[in-house]
Amino acid sequence: MIPRVILRRLIERHHASSRQVLGMGTVHSQHSYHSEWNKQQQHQSRQKHQVLATLAGAGAGVALWLKYNHQADAATQQSSEDEILEKYGAHRNGLPEYTLDDVSKHSKLEDRVWVSYRHGVYDITDFIAKHPGGEKILLGAGGSVEPFWSLYAVHKSPYVLDLFEEYRIGNLAPDDVGESVRNMDDPYSNEPRRHAALKPSSKKPFNAEPPLILLVDSLITPNELFYVRNHLPVPDIDASTYELEVCDEKSEKEKVLMLKDLKKYPKHTITSTIMCAGNRRSEMTKVKGVKGLSWGQAAIGNAKWSGARLCDVLKDMGIEDGKTDALHVQFEGLDTDPANMPYGASIPIEKALDPHGDVILAYEMNGEPIPRDHGYPVRVIVPGVVGARNVKWLGRIIVSKNESDAHWQQNDYKGFAPNVDWDTVDFKKSPAIQELPVISAICEPLEGESVKVKNGKLKVKGYAWSGGGRKIVRVDVSTDGGKNWQEANVLESDEARHPWAWGWTIWTAEVPVLRGESEAQLCVKAVDSQYNTQPENFENIWNLRGVLANAYHRVNVKLRK
Repeated sequence: MIPRVILRRLIERHHASSRQVLGMGTVHSQHSYHSEWNKQQQHQSRQKHQVLATLAGAGAGVALWLKYNHQADAATQQSSEDEILEKYGAHRNGLPEYTLDDVSKHSKLEDRVWVSYRHGVYDITDFIAKHPGGEKILLGAGGSVEPFWSLYAVHKSPYVLDLFEEYRIGNLAPDDVGESVRNMDDPYSNEPRRHAALKPSSKKPFNAEPPLILLVDSLITPNELFYVRNHLPVPDIDASTYELEVCDEKSEKEKVLMLKDLKKYPKHTITSTIMCAGNRRSEMTKVKGVKGLSWGQAAIGNAKWSGARLCDVLKDMGIEDGKTDALHVQFEGLDTDPANMPYGASIPIEKALDPHGDVILAYEMNGEPIPRDHGYPVRVIVPGVVGARNVKWLGRIIVSKNESDAHWQQNDYKGFAPNVDWDTVDFKKSPAIQELPVISAICEPLEGESVKVKNGKLKVKGYAWSGGGRKIVRVDVSTDGGKNWQEANVLESDEARHPWAWGWTIWTAEVPVLRGESEAQLCVKAVDSQYNTQPENFENIWNLRGVLANAYHRVNVKLRK
């Protein structure tokens, strides 16, 4: 007998591969894509908690200034963005006219694939193989892409739309314009409120990071200032009816746990840093363009997470080290795409079953219920591992011989050589990112800032972290572009030691500057407990997705006496 969990997955995938999505053609792919180019802004205030009241005076003042500054120009900026986007998909004179019925006849590769967007009709056949999101673009084959772009709103940027317009072949009949989204609700209409200090890199889905000047004010990042990385709309989950399905594919055992059941297990608390694979991508982009959100240096945060250990839950099902031939543990979220496919990822079975691996099914973040943006009511925390595997809104756990087949495990969050481009990339040739390399960043002073020299020295502050439980043992800082280095004076971290040092280190350095100089280039590099250190420049580690961006962080400042 097929377990209910597996049966449901098979049924969903059958529907995803055969049904008509909003009358727009056959769904040909199971995986959702997320190549994010949009650099829009969103500025919202959060009134429930004023977390900055816990931060010292200057930091709070800056945040309040950011809040009012953001609110003042948000409306103007949004209006300007809307005007720019209006030209895309507009009616173009001299092109033939097609109806939605005409478009629907082109839903397969052998017929050439057509789609519509606003007033435009496009033949995207030649672009499909180049699409960073794989064949997911075929979701709209023979119909409109508008319902999907309402969900994946990152496509609504000039960069993407300029590319899309190259495949324009005609105009959509006036009576059919807007028909595909006429009765469609905005999937992002029920998003949680966010703190105004967060700096969005995309609105839909919402992705944002805190200002650097606030990031290292505390060893523990306040919930309201923790960076937000969402791939899909935030689900609204009732904790009283929440269910977590756990399944062993080989034995066909399955178990359903409610939140109250998870809380019956011993409560385990860890301090763990979570970092997006694209943290510091904006620096790598300066070498050569990449596809992805333009993250600065703050797509990282450090929190205390509490919940049940995954190994304890699996042990209750008879899944223990030496008693299973499974190789992976898959996680599926309750956030889903238009084909009803969830966000998914997986980790090696060794990490999942190791009591010292500290993988937990967390229901608390910094002593409070996990906020919606961070996975309420349950998020799997995989310490030392890239944020993409720390699946939020956890709905299913599958113990399997196979890695997750989700897009984000198979066709994203992987590293490649600098010579690989979108014409030559083969995602099957690279393993999925798990543990992250050592990284550091300067948070004070900021790029271009004018800083006062005191007694011939500058005060510099930032963070350092290494994946895999490797502790930061040293941070080196330079004021002359990396020619000369001095060790940071202060390293602040929790008491965990290698190889269970899951949290970051906040470092402070007072470094000398050359007398008479008016400018300086500050650099930082960290060394972890296995003596790994950072590469010198981004040219050596450039990759088409802009991940693993851990070269020296460089900040140029002006000096004043």
